[in-house]
Amino acid sequence: MRRIRAAWRLLRVLLHVLHGVSIALTSFRALSRDERHRLVRWWAGKMLRVAGVGFEGEGQPWPGGALLVANHVSWLDIVAIHALCPQARFVSKADVKHWPLLHRLTEAADSLYLERERKRDALRVVHQMAEALRAGDTVAVFPEGTTGEGRTLLPFHANLLQASIATGTPVQPVALRYRDRRDDFSKAVAYVGDTTLVQSLWWVASAEDLRVHVQFLAPQASAHADRRALAEQLRAEIDAALKTPPVA
Repeated sequence: MRRIRAAWRLLRVLLHVLHGVSIALTSFRALSRDERHRLVRWWAGKMLRVAGVGFEGEGQPWPGGALLVANHVSWLDIVAIHALCPQARFVSKADVKHWPLLHRLTEAADSLYLERERKRDALRVVHQMAEALRAGDTVAVFPEGTTGEGRTLLPFHANLLQASIATGTPVQPVALRYRDRRDDFSKAVAYVGDTTLVQSLWWVASAEDLRVHVQFLAPQASAHADRRALAEQLRAEIDAALKTPPVA
């Protein structure tokens, strides 16, 4: 029965992805900014539901230009944040541009792409982020640079925080926590090591009572900050939030 339920969830996920791609290729760009945000929120929320993932939010995203800084656990992270903050523009690894179908969705969401293998590419992306922040956009980054197991945090890279410091826009830490019937920090979502996307999808679809808690913490001023000190401060605040049982 569990395998049948997981297969049904995966089928619904595939159909929902195809629906999203069809919207991205046809009517999405013709919509107003607010209409696009409402559609992103709806699509992300439904994506979580059809995958069998419940979600709840705590706190509110900063209304206006801000840099969201979140811990990174799974490919679900972007979906979970978009379900509550649909205006967020994510900085993603350049490899995403070559993912079948999914790259259409990331392009529709105005993602910024970083080639991690090229050290100088971070400077280019920082300039793009700064332009977006000055225009009042919300930009989101995962400063760990890769996914972790969820319970503990990897070191935070500080380079991309320079965009917020240079523009004087707030930085808002976001704590993502997944739990299920068995674990306070679900092993089903861990997208680490040699785990493939297909394996991860199956584990998520097979999980029982999987939920994601998205906690928007207090925004921090960034003007004239030391980026390494700011990165450590943000990491400490997210770490403390993960060690505290969620309210919802």
